[in-house]
Amino acid sequence: MKPLHLAFILLIDLIWAGNIVAVKAAVDAAGPITAVLLRYSIVALVCLPWLRWLPGRMGLVIITGLVAGALFMGLGAISFGVADNVSALAIAGQLGVPFSLLLAVVIYKEHIRWPRITAIALSFAGVVVMGFDPAIIHERLGLLLTVGAAFCWAVGNLLFRKLAGVPVMTIHAWLAMVSVPVLLAASLWFEPGQLARAADLSPSTWGWLAYSALLSSLLGHGGMSWLFQRYPVATVSSLTLPTPLLAVGIAVLVLGTPITPQMMVGGALTLVGIAIITFRTAKARDGDLP
Repeated sequence: MKPLHLAFILLIDLIWAGNIVAVKAAVDAAGPITAVLLRYSIVALVCLPWLRWLPGRMGLVIITGLVAGALFMGLGAISFGVADNVSALAIAGQLGVPFSLLLAVVIYKEHIRWPRITAIALSFAGVVVMGFDPAIIHERLGLLLTVGAAFCWAVGNLLFRKLAGVPVMTIHAWLAMVSVPVLLAASLWFEPGQLARAADLSPSTWGWLAYSALLSSLLGHGGMSWLFQRYPVATVSSLTLPTPLLAVGIAVLVLGTPITPQMMVGGALTLVGIAIITFRTAKARDGDLP
């Protein structure tokens, strides 16, 4: 891999890790649903030039937007709104990887062997261990919402497969255009008055929203798609593994979230499971495994 491209992946890892602070700040200031609404409004404005009608695929586009856009982002934001220890959420959010594998087994009849089966068990066991940590037992609702968001992300990944060939910016444009009306209705219903106060949000809050929309969503996901087109899946996927560790470190340094021994054990179990799944699945896609 070219050094410049390697640096680009590491930059994306850092951007995604830093997004944990951006999301928490925006959610606390604007409300969870309203924050996601504003984030997707920014994405919609930026991606509008790439918006294209996709004949025969608009039904799939709408479903993808609802699941991978409004529902995934909405559940994730609400989990940040009800939780204080976002380090645990950063780790639990990685369950999208084993969920994706399980869905591939169920829907596409993909065959997996004992290393990945064990890794799936490790991943979920780690989150269970964290959920029973007395120090963060009050964070269980946030953890459950994050697990729900991770499942939506996994379903969204399967739907994205069916949109192969559609430019990344066009996909993001439709995700935003589908999500904004849904999130607008939800914001007005569940967070009355929050949208009206958006004009009074501080410049720093708008900065965090722009960070999530432009850097995390567009540069991060768009850049990763570009890299996947140029390098083996195994190579690119493995280089994204530092993201949750960086996110936990940033949460501790910036937000002051505590780390307990039980959290460390649970987090280690989950991340080891994720690493095994990532390596094995990526190698299988690249044809290195049977």
